[in-house]
Amino acid sequence: MGIEVPMLADMAASVPPGLRERKKLDTRMALSDAALVLMFERGLENVVREDIAAQAGVSVRTFTNYFANKYEALAYRQIERMRRTVEMLRARPAGEPLWEAVTAAVLAPLVDDGVNRRPPTREQLAEAAKLTAVPEVYAAFTREVTGDLAAAVAARTGTDAERDLYPRLVAGAVVVAYQAAIEVYVRAEPPVFLTVPLREAFTRIAAGLPDPSA
Repeated sequence: MGIEVPMLADMAASVPPGLRERKKLDTRMALSDAALVLMFERGLENVVREDIAAQAGVSVRTFTNYFANKYEALAYRQIERMRRTVEMLRARPAGEPLWEAVTAAVLAPLVDDGVNRRPPTREQLAEAAKLTAVPEVYAAFTREVTGDLAAAVAARTGTDAERDLYPRLVAGAVVVAYQAAIEVYVRAEPPVFLTVPLREAFTRIAAGLPDPSA
């Protein structure tokens, strides 16, 4: 009786789905981290997908399987954090005021990732500022997170993410506040942690965005 050699497709099928998804997430994260490292080392305009793939130790084909361009790779870190925000928002206490829950859920992934351990350098902020001006980055962030965020808000508020305006308004406000906070963060003098303008943004929204000149 001969020994059967499994085909690659059979081997892939035998890998538990959870492990396959974990490997995909790890690859996405490695590519995103590589893109960020290169951006800070060389400048945004000098980063190309071939170098990102080499930095992450994968082929260019693997890169294109995960991201359409370098901007999607650079945006992924924030997208992944916002996905954790959605999970945390769903897990927040039911009786907690909405904007307190949103603030805690948005800030937690940043704190968990250690963004408050060391302030950014001015050189890093200069490169990050270039990134905020790229439409593809904002588009990728908005496309990937708004729907899931609206669904989480709907679950907390007893509304319908498909039919009701409220959860979509809240999700849109969160995304815009995040982007606005990043734009303030990259231009702050002296430099501050990203959590500072984010907390201020949500505090102002929760208060109804009062006119600061009044």
